[in-house]
Amino acid sequence: MGKLRSVKTASISQDFSPAGAASSPLPPAPPPARERWSRRAEFTLACTGYAVGLGNVWRFPYLCYRSGGGAFLLPYLVMLALCGIPLLLMEMSVGQYTGLGPVRALAAICPLFKGVGLATVAISFLLCSYYNVIITWALFYLVNSCQEPLPWLSCNNSWNEVDSCSDGVARPNSTLQSSSQQYYSKRVLSMSGGLEQGGALRWELFGLLILAWVLVYLCIFKGVKSTGKVVYFTATFPYVILLALLINNAMLPGAMDGILYYMSPQWDQLLNTQVWVNAAAQIFNSIGIGFGSLISMSSYNAFDNNIIQDTLFVSIINSATSIFAGFVVFSAIGFMSHTHGVPVQDIATDGPGLVFVVYPEVFSTLPVPPLWAVLFFFMLLCLGLDSQFAMVEVMVTTLMDSYGATLLRLLRRREVVVAAVCGLALLLGLPNITQGGIYFFQLMDHYTAIISLTFLACFEVVAVCLVYGSSRLSSNIEEMLGRKPNIFFRLCWMVASPCLVTAILVFSVLQYEPVRYGDYVYPAWAEGLGWVVSLLSIGWIPLGMAHTLYHAQGTLIQRLKWSVTPRAVRRSDWEAPQSKRRPSPTPPLVTAQTAF
Repeated sequence: MGKLRSVKTASISQDFSPAGAASSPLPPAPPPARERWSRRAEFTLACTGYAVGLGNVWRFPYLCYRSGGGAFLLPYLVMLALCGIPLLLMEMSVGQYTGLGPVRALAAICPLFKGVGLATVAISFLLCSYYNVIITWALFYLVNSCQEPLPWLSCNNSWNEVDSCSDGVARPNSTLQSSSQQYYSKRVLSMSGGLEQGGALRWELFGLLILAWVLVYLCIFKGVKSTGKVVYFTATFPYVILLALLINNAMLPGAMDGILYYMSPQWDQLLNTQVWVNAAAQIFNSIGIGFGSLISMSSYNAFDNNIIQDTLFVSIINSATSIFAGFVVFSAIGFMSHTHGVPVQDIATDGPGLVFVVYPEVFSTLPVPPLWAVLFFFMLLCLGLDSQFAMVEVMVTTLMDSYGATLLRLLRRREVVVAAVCGLALLLGLPNITQGGIYFFQLMDHYTAIISLTFLACFEVVAVCLVYGSSRLSSNIEEMLGRKPNIFFRLCWMVASPCLVTAILVFSVLQYEPVRYGDYVYPAWAEGLGWVVSLLSIGWIPLGMAHTLYHAQGTLIQRLKWSVTPRAVRRSDWEAPQSKRRPSPTPPLVTAQTAF
């Protein structure tokens, strides 16, 4: 693909609105010149880095731990095959074919569901505002790893409760906490008793949160040109560290007990619908379906990029990494069980604490523990930044697609727009670094990455696979690649994915479980706050429907017909070499700029 280049957008073609229907309530406004990935490898690595993140090293092992060990792997692999891979190809196809961010792309595909595009941007922005807090914790550990002995391996510190702390001496008392657990909860978080006890701002974490956002900004402020270079390192380095940890862990006493717990299935759990819901939620969270990031990143591709190969590579690497990380985690859990005299099933902690409690415990078994601690937490930094790049880029891409000319007149440079987005997300993340911040973090994660995402994924599948249609999507791919996707993908888009995603949504509603953190039960007002957070994203879907139908003209039937008519999704393929241009298998629709 050569050096990064800007391309012109397609001109506006004829309007296929039904007679009497209004055109778009907003005037057509082509977005500013668009960048492209310098090389295909940069896009593939960026998507892999986005998919492979902190969730692979704590969310997948914890869900597997909680959902029956090896029995979780079966629904996980089923959901990967029937939902994960087909929907990943769906999102990449939409982004590459339209050359637009999620808002305009989904508005072009189905105006009635244009709110889905806005919801993807909202959920990504909410997620990145608290996800960067995990990077902040990683920076805290990274800074404090440069000392001997490592501070979390001892119970003789000012923050420890000595009577309830275990520093490696096996004691037959399961109520004891490991020294690494107390370091995380009492030193890093300085936890209060609950969400209602917000406490003071943790100034150490505040400074590191600013540093985390500066790092994110420096990696993406030049757009895909800078992001593409960074991912060569950030997407590959974590595998080196995970492999080294697995080799070390496998030789530790008790490691095999943890691995056997991981691999021994509890078959009765397969009848538990919550296990299937957890498997689907992990697929969506890990691959990144429903967040708009994949649509945004693939919109910078060349028109004829082979996204089928990219889809298979990213999805297989992502799932293999999760399973591989499970071996690393459960071997460490087995070692902790042996060391502290606590049953394997009582070791793991809720939320991202797993990665900051279980992994650090094994550093004392390695030569030069501070060096391995630094490498490990630097690895977490790489994993977190990769995912953070993409989520922030969704908001930036959307703003530049919709208001690029206006923003550049006001702020002069794209770099300033990126800085403004990062600054706003920093402010929204401040409640997570108070003494009650971990409870707020868990609340945000539950109602954003689980509740909202389930609704959003369902509506996105309906909009693209059912309303826009799998046949149109297949034709789009044929136009880009010269061939249609195989029958497996088409059947998944027509039947399997919509049915499974709808079933997941229904079961999630019927078996709704309030958010919890350990033994702490959230008060009723906190659950209400959680639903408000959820509505900040999914609320855009009914608003978008109402907006579309209100601005249309004619009878209700005419309005509905106009609202589900695609509005030109195809971007110009003039950038491809003349010999590679392919005729469109179907007449062009109206350009995407008229859709929203």
